[in-house]
Amino acid sequence: MTTQNDIDQLTGTDVYDTDGDKIGSVGQVFLNADSGDPEWVTVKTGLFGTKETFIPLGNATVANDRVTVAYTKDHVKDAPRIDADGPLSYAEEEELYAFYALETSGSPAGGYQDDGSYQTSSSTYGADGPDYQDRGSDYQDRDTHDRADDGGAMTRSEERLVTDTRTEQAGKARLRKYVVTEQQQVTVPVSHEEVRLEREPITDANAGDAFDGPDISEAEHAVTLHAERPVVDTETVPVERVRLGKQTVHDEETVSGEVRKEQIEFDGPEGSDRR
Repeated sequence: MTTQNDIDQLTGTDVYDTDGDKIGSVGQVFLNADSGDPEWVTVKTGLFGTKETFIPLGNATVANDRVTVAYTKDHVKDAPRIDADGPLSYAEEEELYAFYALETSGSPAGGYQDDGSYQTSSSTYGADGPDYQDRGSDYQDRDTHDRADDGGAMTRSEERLVTDTRTEQAGKARLRKYVVTEQQQVTVPVSHEEVRLEREPITDANAGDAFDGPDISEAEHAVTLHAERPVVDTETVPVERVRLGKQTVHDEETVSGEVRKEQIEFDGPEGSDRR
C-alpha cells in the first residue's frame, strides 16, 4: 500500500502491471483528501507519452524505482478517458471506481500537477455530501467549451492509433551433443621385401670363396622377407567450440485497429455540408 512517504518516489517512475509488462510512467499523483495518501496516478502511455490514464494505487507496491499496480496492461488500456489537467470530479471518480471494480472511498481526490502544485476536488462537494447534479452540469459545460470558443469556431477531434510493444517468449533453443559412426578411408604408405637373384662373375676378388668347399655338392640357402602392414587405431582430438548466442533482428509488422473521429455538419440557408 502506498502512503504519503511514497509521493516523492512516484512522479516520473515507471509503472508495471501484474505480469511484469511496462505500462508507462507516472505523470501526476492524486491524493485522498481525508488521509492524504496517494490514491490515483496518471500514467503516460502511447508512442510519445501523450495519453494519461488513471490507475488506482490500491494494492500497488513501490520498490526498486518502479511502481507495480494490481492490474494488467490490457485492462488499463481500456480505462475511461478522463482529462488529467485538473482535479477529479465526483462523476469521473465514480466512473473510475466502477471500471476498476472498487468500493467508493467517499472522499474526493486531489492531484499534484506537473508544476508541483497540489489541487483538491473537495470544493465540488457540498456540506451534506457530494452534489452529483452540480458536478454533472460542470462536466457538461466543460465539454461544451472544449468544442466551441467565443469566436464561433468548433474543434474537430479524432482518435489515432498509438502503438507500443511488449516482450514475450517466442521459443527456446538448446545445444545437444550426440555420437554418430561413419566409415573413413585413409591411404597408408607401406613397404615389403622381395627376392632378387644376383649373379656375379668369378674374379680374383671372389675366387677364394668360389673354390672353397667340395667341387660338386648340393646346398640350400634361405632369405627371410619382411613386409609392412597398416595398423588402424583412433584418437580423440578437439576440433571446435560451439555455443548459443542471441541477436536482435529488427522487422516491421502492420497492425490495425478501430478509431473514432468527429464529423462536423454544416446546415444553412444555402444547403448543408459534412466534413
